[in-house]
Amino acid sequence: MTNNFPQALTIAGTDSGGGAGIAADFKTMQERGVFATMVVVAVTAQNTLGVQDALPMPPKLIDEQCASLAADLKIRACKTGMLADPTRVTAVVKNLQKYDFGPVTVDPVMIAKGGAKLLSDDAIATVRDQLLPLASLVTPNLPEAEELAGMKIQTEADMITVGKLLQGMGVKNVLVKGGHFASADEANDFVLLENGHNFWLTAKRIPTHNTHGTGDTISACITAELAKGKSMEEAIRIGKVYVEATIKDGINVGHGHGPLNHWAQIGGDQDEI
Repeated sequence: MTNNFPQALTIAGTDSGGGAGIAADFKTMQERGVFATMVVVAVTAQNTLGVQDALPMPPKLIDEQCASLAADLKIRACKTGMLADPTRVTAVVKNLQKYDFGPVTVDPVMIAKGGAKLLSDDAIATVRDQLLPLASLVTPNLPEAEELAGMKIQTEADMITVGKLLQGMGVKNVLVKGGHFASADEANDFVLLENGHNFWLTAKRIPTHNTHGTGDTISACITAELAKGKSMEEAIRIGKVYVEATIKDGINVGHGHGPLNHWAQIGGDQDEI
């Protein structure tokens, strides 16, 4: 029975404020009934008001964390988050090529909710050229999708175009999140699957500033569902429903962009919506 329990991995940065990064990933995976593990790529001094400082981990320590997990646990799915700079991205890519941690979800974290840059400009090309071809899924928001695809997104038709461009870079499945369309009454996300099937996920926009960690949360939920054996489409749909619930059933913490309510319930048990 050893290692039969679903296990997932987050390769990302910490958030001392507890709302995003590895903290959000752990809370989400725990809520979805999956054992969470981590590889710390960077440590941040961070709260709901912003990021005050950050320190990337030495590549050797990233290597050793990955080796330690691979030697003992059976990771069934993994995700990446904050990767800081080209050196750290390259280290993560090397380890994902070396070890089988299951399907890889890439959350291309570039800018924190408070505006701080979490991925250097020169690292974006490294993510695009080296990490995306390893990804089973990429989950950019609109600014991140624009950076990766090299085009402006002004309409939902542009989201479709970007989805196809990203898939052309080697990513099997794409989730382009449309939450940054400021005037929309709904948050519409575009999904393009490996088999060519595409669809939109729609949720009514909830008026709140407490959205810190939404990108981490939806990608972590998808990763957890994949670790449980869900199909990619099922995992993405559950992720959308879950993150909507964490915003709708919100909590008030801090003085800036507050965190989500990660123990929000979405009905049924942890294997059903």
